[in-house]
Order: sequence, then C-alpha cells, then structure tokens
Amino acid sequence: MGQLFLIAVRNLITHRRRTLLLGGAIMGVTALLVLLLGLLNGIRSTILESATTLMTGHVNVGGFFKVTAGAGAPVVTHYPEILELIRKEVPELDYVTQRGRGWAKLVSDTGSLQTGVGGIDILHEPGFRKVIQVKDGSLDGLSQPGTILVFDEQAQKLGVRVGDQLTLSAYTLRGVANTVDVRVVAIARNVGLLSSWNTFVPDSTLRGLYQMNDQATGALFLYLKDVKQVPRVQERLRTVLAEAGYQLMDPDPRAFWFKFETVNREGWTGQKLDVTTWEDEISFIQWTVTAITWLSYTLIGILLVIIVVGLMNTMWISIRERTREIGTLRAIGMQRTRVLAMFMTEAFTLALTATLAGAALGVGLCALLNLAHLQAPLALQLFLMREEVRLLVKPSALAGAIALIAGCTTGIALFPSFLAARLQPVTAMHRVG
Repeated sequence: MGQLFLIAVRNLITHRRRTLLLGGAIMGVTALLVLLLGLLNGIRSTILESATTLMTGHVNVGGFFKVTAGAGAPVVTHYPEILELIRKEVPELDYVTQRGRGWAKLVSDTGSLQTGVGGIDILHEPGFRKVIQVKDGSLDGLSQPGTILVFDEQAQKLGVRVGDQLTLSAYTLRGVANTVDVRVVAIARNVGLLSSWNTFVPDSTLRGLYQMNDQATGALFLYLKDVKQVPRVQERLRTVLAEAGYQLMDPDPRAFWFKFETVNREGWTGQKLDVTTWEDEISFIQWTVTAITWLSYTLIGILLVIIVVGLMNTMWISIRERTREIGTLRAIGMQRTRVLAMFMTEAFTLALTATLAGAALGVGLCALLNLAHLQAPLALQLFLMREEVRLLVKPSALAGAIALIAGCTTGIALFPSFLAARLQPVTAMHRVG
C-alpha cells in the first residue's frame, strides 16, 4: 500500500499542472461548501438563540383561558402547580421561567402603535441579557414595576426617550378596557421582526394591566440542557399533564397568536393547556431557513456536477497519456487489481489533500467574516432577529463536507480506473499516446 501511495504522489507531482488545476477546483468547492454550511448553521443558531430568549423556550407550556366561549386569552392559571410538576417530570431541564403574554395599544404624546407585550422577571432571565443589546438606559430598570423596554424603531415612531411616560391600553379577560402608565427605562437595538411588534414590561405590570392574580401567567418556558431532547420532552409533558387531569389542546405546530381564531370558534370554557416547541412558535419564519438550505444544496449540487465532469475528463486524459505506461506495468506482471488500486490511490490522495486544504480555507474565511462583523441585509435581519451575520462551523459539518467531496471525487475515478486496469498489455504498449 505504501508503494502505491508513493507512486500516486510521484504521478501527481509529475503532472503538476493538471494536479493544481483539478486540486484547486476541489479545494474551492470544499471551501464554498464549508462557508455555506457555516452560514446555514449560523442562521439556525442565531434564530434559535434569539427566538428562545425573546419569544419562546425550547419547550413551552402555554394555553388559553376562556371566560366565555367566544373570548380566549393566552393565560395559564395556577401555574405554580404546573411548574412543580414540570420540575419533577423533566430531568433534562436546565432552567424554566414564566412569561406573561399580551397585546396592547402603546400610546405616547405624539403617536401610538399596537404591540405585543411580554411580561418578564428580569432577575430570573439569564438568557435575556445575552440577546438584547441596550442602546440607551438599562435592563436593570425592568426590575421596578411600571417600567417598559421598547426597541429603537418603536421609540422613533412614538417619539420617546429613556425616562418618558407611555400608556398601555388593553382589554382584561372579562372584556373591560384598562390602562397602565409605564416609564421607558431601556431602548434596545432592533432585532428584526421583534422590533416591530414586541415590548417588554415587568410581569407585575402586565398582571396589573390584565387584572390577573399571582397564580396566572402567559406561558412557562422550558430551557433544556440538550435541544435534541425537545420532541421527547414535549411528548412526555403531554402525557403527564393529561394524566394529572389538565385539558390539552390538540397539537398545532403554529405560533400561539395564530390560534386565537380557532380557539374562539370552539365552544369550551375554562383552561386548556398547549405544549409547543420553539420550532412551532417560530414556524412563520422557518421557511427562510428551508429556502436557504435548498438554495445552498442546489448550488453545491451544480458545483459537484462540474467537478464530476472535470475529474472524469482529466482521468480519461491521464489514462490516454499513460497507456504505454499501463501496458509496461501489466507486461512486467502487475495485476489488474493493482493497476486499479494505483489509479484509485492517486485519485484519493488528490481528493483528500485538496478537501483538507479547502476545509482549512473555508474555516479561515468563516473566522475572518465573523471578525469583520458583517451587517446582514435588512430583509435577512427580519428573520435573523439580529443585525449581524454570524457563521458557525460545527466539527460534524466540517467532517461531513470533507467526506462528501473526497468520497465523490474518489468514487468518480472508479470507472476510468477500472477501464485502465482492463487494458491488454500488448494493446497498451503498441498504442500511440
């Protein structure tokens, strides 16, 4: 085997021009594949981090409470009892937090807008500070009742700064109009779609707006140690909650606000729980990841076809140029299998060397792009929930890229190598190159 490898290296060096051209093409495709995978993983990671901090947990226990058959609100009553059950039945849990959910009119002296209102306990939200970038003010102000965080876009529309007063207006669970005054304590940088329709207030303020007691909340957000356990935890929670006597909504993989119409058409009253995942709650933007994924795979497929054609053509040229060499080797006793192995070793050596170099180049480019802090196009910011593009290269994806390109290019060489091995010694030696 060592002898075959040595022959392969010498042949590649002898035909260095062809080797550099083909190796460069393979290296380029590998580097591009690593970049695309880094972009896909980065987008998915960014969406997961942003979404699971600002609007959903890995798994959520939410639901609706209906005072009358035609009016439902995203409320979970007696949530401490459910929280105790979750802590007991979900050993995969990292931490859990409760988050109020509401929709209100936000009014300033110069303007107004409709906005989603999240009720948070900032002292028990470890992930919130990692995602929210405060432009003015401080997140610590949200620990005081009667305060609010708005995003830069909203602050400009309302014409407010830190310290200004705003009024939240909404209908309570019983349909009574209610208002609360809040003070702006933080203005955060825009985070895509959330900047347009989300604000955050202390949980006590949201309860006051909707006149709910301390036993009610909007949803329980569960954060797991391993995100891969999400489907298993979701299914277990549905079973456990049903056995504990709670009424459950039918599985519906949509964000909670898409379910209002369905819930309000149903004739039940009281409490029903809804167990969802982070993918359900951001399903309205998941199509972007799918579209980018398919676009990337299509591009890689086209590039692989080009490499296939180029490598096949190069192998045919190589065999034609070395016909007399093959005949000589066969004449002095080299078996067909050894000839086949020689050409396959040469193809594998070229493919592996080029893919490793391409992978290293791709990783380097990803690192440089991250250091450059590239601003995402506005359309992409809407779905990333962040202003910057971040590339993430996972070891498993890197190994997969190397294996895919090296495997494809080596496999392509099999057919021409097989034909080379079947050449008759006499025919090969008398053929004019």
